[in-house]
Formats: sequence, C-alpha cells, structure tokens
Amino acid sequence: MQIVLISGLSGSGKSIALNVLEDAAYYVVDNLPAVLLPQLVTHLRGAGWRRVAVAVDMRSGASIAALPNQVDALREAGHDLRFIFLEARDDALLARFSETRRRHPMAGEGVTVAEAIQRERDALAQIAELGHRIDTSDLHPNTLRAWVKDFIEIEASDGLTLMFQSFGFKYGIPLDADLVFDVRCLPNPHYDPALRPLTGRDEPVIEFLQKLPEVGKMAEDIRKFIGNWLPAYVRDNRSYLTVAIGCTGGQHRSVYLAEWLAARFRDQVRVIVRHRSAARRAADREAAAAQSARPVVSSAS
Repeated sequence: MQIVLISGLSGSGKSIALNVLEDAAYYVVDNLPAVLLPQLVTHLRGAGWRRVAVAVDMRSGASIAALPNQVDALREAGHDLRFIFLEARDDALLARFSETRRRHPMAGEGVTVAEAIQRERDALAQIAELGHRIDTSDLHPNTLRAWVKDFIEIEASDGLTLMFQSFGFKYGIPLDADLVFDVRCLPNPHYDPALRPLTGRDEPVIEFLQKLPEVGKMAEDIRKFIGNWLPAYVRDNRSYLTVAIGCTGGQHRSVYLAEWLAARFRDQVRVIVRHRSAARRAADREAAAAQSARPVVSSAS
C-alpha cells in the first residue's frame, strides 16, 4: 500500500496538500491520532484501498509522539510510506492567520498566535526530520500543489533523494534546506538588459555563465563537496537531502548552478530540482494576468 503522511505547522498548507491527494484518488483522512494509524491502514487495505493519505499534526495532541515508531513499523511491514512535512516562517504564518482570522489550535487564554506558533514548532521539531520538508513561506498555492504532485509521482525506491533548490536571498533562506551555498559573489546576468528577463535555464544566460572561469570553479567546488559527503548522508539513512543554492533574486546564477549540479548527480542518486523564486515570479505573473483579464464592470449613475 502507498501511504502518504502529511504533517507540519498549522497554516502551512496541509489542507492544500490533502486536496491534491484526494483529487489523485487517495483515500484521505484528516487529523488522525498517530496511535490509530496501524488500525486505519489494516482496515483500508482489507477494504481494497491501495493509496491512502493521512494528516497527523498537533491537533491530535500528545499522541503525535507515537508517529516515529508508527512510521518505522509501517515501512518495515513493506508499505511504500512517504512523509511530507510542511512549514513556513513565523511572519508568513502570522500573516495567514491574520488574513483568515482562524484560531491557532495551540492558542488559548494568555497565549498569543506568535507564542502558539513557536510552541508548535518546538513540539514538531523531531517529527520534521521524518521525511521531505517543504517551506511554503513564499509559495503560491498552485506551486505547492505542483510540488506535492511531483512528490507522489516519484517512483518509490530505497535510498536517498537529492534535491537541488535555487532561491533568492532577498526572500530569505528556505527553512527546508540542509546545505546552503551562497553564489552571490559570482557575476550577475541581471545587469545585462538582454539577460535580465531570462532565467538560468535559458540558453543566453547559460552561455554567459559558462564563459566565466569563476562560475566553473564555484560549480566544481560545490560538486566536490557534495560528492565527498553524500556517502555520509546515505549511511545516516537519510531519505532526503536538500541542497539550496542562493543568489540575490533566485533567477539566474542559482538556477543555472542548481540545474548544472543536478545533471552531475543524476547517475548516482534520485534527483529533484526546484526553483523557489522562479516559481514565485511565475505565480505572480499568472495572478497579474488573471487580474487584468477580469472584465471591468461599471455602474450607471
């Protein structure tokens, strides 16, 4: 049976992830106490279900402490279990709770939303290490939907998945990064008007960066570092290793290097590439286009 567990901070997008899985024909259960997970799996397998998605978080209280043991037991039983942990920066979560006016599940008398967020983050710290972390701070809902779809479509296999993620320092360092490399010291294509609207995946930008010796040296140094230490992460039984490559805006240098590095490691491990800031700009353009396409309704005086 394929089991997808969803956990994370309140307001980080768990409902969006569950909706994606429900649309993909998973049997979806929200807010399940962790201690009931084995019974649920047994029941649904007997009923003929082969794909199940379950959200387990702090709403189930202290029972979430049982989750690590339950995850190990289900994997040892031969299930294809995948774990997604969603998180976001405090400022992003505070803004979401303010916009929706929802009550934080850990807030109460004398406890502010900010304090509730920190309490929940502390309580879930160990749970976050169980699987694939996604920082949704600056993600458009459509981007999160796409990333969840990519995650469940990856062919199941033992071993480590290596993710290269480009980002812009102007938006903050991603919370889900395990290793962070700063490439802002490299020449910036942004200052060439012809290259400015392009990304590190476009051929003119690739040609510009490939001609620079310092870019090649930086890329090779990062490749050697990851190559030298990757076996240690594999021995540590890590399922995912996220390598974040950051430049100023996350559009040119970091995108180019993330793609370059991914190509060098695809023959060694399973590789995923994501471009945080590029996805953010694409979502903003889609939103702007949708807004401009709306008919203007005027009322007669």
